[in-house]
Amino acid sequence: MPVSSPLVLPPAATSVGTPLPAGPAHEAPAVREALNLPSFAPLVHQVIPAVVNISISHASSSADDEDDDSDAASQSTSHEQRHPAPATPRKKRHSRHHGAAKAHRVLHPADDELTGAGSGFVVDASGIIVTNRHVIGQATRIMVSLSDGRSLSAHSLGDDPMTDIAVIKVDSPTPLPCVSWGDSRQVEIGDWILVAGNPFGFGSSVTAGIVSAVGRDLGSGALDDFMQLDAPINPGNSGGPAFNLQGQVVAMNAAIASPSDGSVGIGFGIPSEIVAPVVESIRKTGHVEHGWLGVTLNDASFPMWVEDVDPHGAAWQGGLRKKDAILAIGNVPVHDARTVLRSVAAAHPGTIFNFTIRREGKVITLPVALGKRPTAAF
Repeated sequence: MPVSSPLVLPPAATSVGTPLPAGPAHEAPAVREALNLPSFAPLVHQVIPAVVNISISHASSSADDEDDDSDAASQSTSHEQRHPAPATPRKKRHSRHHGAAKAHRVLHPADDELTGAGSGFVVDASGIIVTNRHVIGQATRIMVSLSDGRSLSAHSLGDDPMTDIAVIKVDSPTPLPCVSWGDSRQVEIGDWILVAGNPFGFGSSVTAGIVSAVGRDLGSGALDDFMQLDAPINPGNSGGPAFNLQGQVVAMNAAIASPSDGSVGIGFGIPSEIVAPVVESIRKTGHVEHGWLGVTLNDASFPMWVEDVDPHGAAWQGGLRKKDAILAIGNVPVHDARTVLRSVAAAHPGTIFNFTIRREGKVITLPVALGKRPTAAF
């Protein structure tokens, strides 16, 4: 990775011949405290031992073939979408990640395809590590570099294509440092955030910033609910954690918006409220099952209405039909398709959703048991 020449700025307001004030190194914290400058050093010491660097290798099969297969899957017809669907032209090499491009923005996964580098974090001392699915992909070999300098071989416990989450495990003779989950629902715009990872394969690095926005929809799936961060995130940061000031993981780095593949201060993380339960399901079963209705919803007007129903889907079996107006789920009024589809995708198959609808002037309630989301729908 090419690095620019050092940028050196002269000390401000220092005349020639004036000696710089001398003092022992331990005075720096005191000066910082006197100036009321925050330091992330204590937080870094607390959490960085649990952050790992991930490198992968593939068999001789072409990566382009893999992308072609992925393209085919991403173009499969889905009956579970908002209407009209947004245009999402995709960059070939990033088609299976959070790679949608809208208007003037270009989204890239925050991994490094040139070096095969990514990041992850330990959530259990036995060696359970969380990362992005697109970091490990179809790797035939996964190596994890720990903060103590050791490199260990890892194996996959499972992944979830819909949320781009993967869980891997290393076998260590001693317990590993680990971090805990924070509640991303408590995160507010403007909160401080610390991001850790392996940018451009340089090894363990940290950056800091604030939460710029929450609830971002990048058009990559029904569970889109990204946290936007202005802490610099670069290729290689994918799968790394974003911490609150208590040292808890509140998001996992996943994508950046950039015309140049580098950080311009717009990064996106998957909130812990999505990551944590997916990780738990993968640990228990090796996979994740998402709820499925089998409908196309139109929210161009209010109330939204059912535009199409899969005759083999859960919605049809539960009684939903074309032209039904969706008023509420349970006791909660709904106003847009995204809310409905996120709730459905986050639930387990078999969960009963009580849809309050209006049909031919009559308001009725239909109990609908969710089906299992088809693999092709990912």
